[in-house]
Amino acid sequence: MTDSSLSEHSSGTSSTKCAAKCLVAAIVVAVVGTVGSVYLSMGLGLKACPLCFYQRSFVMGVLAVLALGRFLERSRPGLICLLSVPLAWAGLGVAGFHEYLVLTGVLECPTALFGIGTAPAQSLAVFIALAAAVTGGAWCGRHESPRQRACTLFVAVMLGAVMEGACVKSAPPLPKVPDAAYDPVKDPLDMCRRPFSAPKN
Repeated sequence: MTDSSLSEHSSGTSSTKCAAKCLVAAIVVAVVGTVGSVYLSMGLGLKACPLCFYQRSFVMGVLAVLALGRFLERSRPGLICLLSVPLAWAGLGVAGFHEYLVLTGVLECPTALFGIGTAPAQSLAVFIALAAAVTGGAWCGRHESPRQRACTLFVAVMLGAVMEGACVKSAPPLPKVPDAAYDPVKDPLDMCRRPFSAPKN
């Protein structure tokens, strides 16, 4: 084996290990995101809004792709990460839009797990980590096959952006701003909703 082939083999092995680590990290994050999302509804009794459902579906989709991919094809972790990139970035886009609505006062959402932030804020954090992990894994494994290139990764990210846009555009319209303040007993803050704004004198 020549020096150049030895160098290529060493580089390929190093890239595969990097992609494999990113894959494992992404699976852990996806598990945490999935369990946390379901627990918000089944454990804390919160009601998911349409944007929440989109995010839950995306994180579950990423988990399914990653787990099944690792079971079937461990030798190409970069490819497994690449296949989940559109889902992770689409979820990240929806989570970012959801949190934007909260920060601008368009929506108010209940406190999430451990009383730290809101559900959209925690979801955004999960998707940032998830998108970073799968994108990093796809980048490390971009030489696993002739079609796994930087341009392929870019197309995967753009596909995720298109999916995010489709989800946001097709989501049900936001409810109207309430005419009166919410009754804390009859209308507890158990889902994302339009906040009441008292008229200014």
